[in-house]
Amino acid sequence: MKKEVRKFGKQIREIRLKKNLSQGDVARILGVHRTYISGLERGKRNPSLRTVQKIAKALNISPKELV
Repeated sequence: MKKEVRKFGKQIREIRLKKNLSQGDVARILGVHRTYISGLERGKRNPSLRTVQKIAKALNISPKELV
């Protein structure tokens, strides 16, 4: 499972950077602290399906692109 969580975090980071967004930008859109986004990107947090949907919406992509 840890491998998948790290892959998910890597996807968030790659897409976020392609869209020229900071962790703070994404955090503000989601209404969470920047360190939460950092934890997701580093694979330290395991997000719920609802969180995956919110992140996808914040990045203007399909949730399928994150997993």
